[in-house]
Amino acid sequence: MPAAASTVSNPVVPGFHPDPSICQAGSDYYLACSSFEYFPGVPLFHSRDLVHWRQIGNVLDRPSQLRLPPETTSSGGIYAPTLRHHDGRFWLITTNVHDGGHLLVTATDPAGAWSDPIRLPSVPGIDPDLAWDDEGNCWCTYAGIEQIRIDPHTGQSFGPPRRLWSGAPGAKAPEAPHLYRIGDYWYLLIAEGGTERAHGVSIARSRTPNGPFEPCPSNPILTHRGTDHPIQNTGHGDLIQAPDGSWWMVLLGVRPGGGTPGWHVLGRETFLAPVSWVDGWPVVGELSLDMPAPPWPLQPVAAAPARDDFDLSEPAPCWISPRHRSPETCTTTERPGWLTLHARGRSLDDPDVTFTGRRQQHLDCRVRALIDPEEGRGGLAVRLDEQHHYDIEAASGEVRVLARIGPLHTVVASHPVSLGPLVLRIEVTPTREANDARTGPDTLSLGVEEPDGRYVEFTTLDGRYLSTEVAGGFTGRVIGMYASAGTVHFDWFDYEPLDPRMPA
Repeated sequence: MPAAASTVSNPVVPGFHPDPSICQAGSDYYLACSSFEYFPGVPLFHSRDLVHWRQIGNVLDRPSQLRLPPETTSSGGIYAPTLRHHDGRFWLITTNVHDGGHLLVTATDPAGAWSDPIRLPSVPGIDPDLAWDDEGNCWCTYAGIEQIRIDPHTGQSFGPPRRLWSGAPGAKAPEAPHLYRIGDYWYLLIAEGGTERAHGVSIARSRTPNGPFEPCPSNPILTHRGTDHPIQNTGHGDLIQAPDGSWWMVLLGVRPGGGTPGWHVLGRETFLAPVSWVDGWPVVGELSLDMPAPPWPLQPVAAAPARDDFDLSEPAPCWISPRHRSPETCTTTERPGWLTLHARGRSLDDPDVTFTGRRQQHLDCRVRALIDPEEGRGGLAVRLDEQHHYDIEAASGEVRVLARIGPLHTVVASHPVSLGPLVLRIEVTPTREANDARTGPDTLSLGVEEPDGRYVEFTTLDGRYLSTEVAGGFTGRVIGMYASAGTVHFDWFDYEPLDPRMPA
């Protein structure tokens, strides 16, 4: 039997997985995250130990649940969910900011299928939370911080919203409320300071679920603002008890790289931190990239295979597309064993482009795909949004590297290749040492792979231009395949992490 690990890695769910919300059902833990303009929406994970997580599906995986038309802006769509287990059912509430409303879905099995949504037209705001009191009343608390009683079965609300407690005086963006009954108190956990470098977590308590709330004298109970800690933007927490009864917090954070101001490229990721209780208040312990292994038995999950051969009738849960994905444009059944993409938009600049990808989850990785572009034009892309992406595409015996950085769109390199299928390749390499204050976080190499495996690099591009600090917004990089003309087929797609410390 192998020796027990002395440390475990943070983030526990790497890559663009922000706004984590967690619940427990028996010995099982489930975690949901924001998905913004991507479909399917709200990735859902399962764990037995809080450390090792496996994606088991997406909560909003049908058009009847999630409508994100082409005019949905990048970083619009689905905002922070709350996931709870109550009265034998799983409940998830979230906000589709495109159509201006909250939606609530339920399931008896979190792996799906989840119900069609119940709307809450009289509940404003974002970041909705659900909590039930001893009388069976359901309280919906949302960013602001306000609260209203609802019927979660119908979406009906009762009475006007009431203001609760909005964190430190003058702090911006009080949001991400979660309400818990712990012991004799109701605790109201919130994020404040904005989801950038000033992000933090604060808490208050009351004898009743609707206040008045007394703030913790040690607020914020977690923040890395003004520090050189490798994990920044820490906030948007949710509390949970571990298998041994101890308390922990899942939260979002980022890992900036390079010089000044520091660029994060993977988006906001899900981290885990220990929590102790002192004088009736939670105290968040050290948050680190390598934390001491918890005392309960760990239950690792099998690593996802590097290669997807597209042998399944449906794409695996990790595959996402901007705004929508239909069998008419993305299918594995038209040419069995291949992913077939039919072009809609003419390039990655188009909100309606045919693109399907997976989140970049490692700072150091290699991506390869075998493409047959005989009937069209397409390739591999690293996407942050319509105005920030790097692409390598093949068509008519030519491979081009394109870069879109804000208003600039250029062909960086162009090379002739033989007709027929070929392997496109992208390598991401993090910056190990900053040469000066302007050093970017990583570099992206784009090229082709010869039949003998030899890599022919066409160009290397600075990764800072595919970062949140440059592009803005709330998402992270997504790497995948696209079609910009006609029909393009992909036989396989490889995603290989090159940093052995960080499992996917």
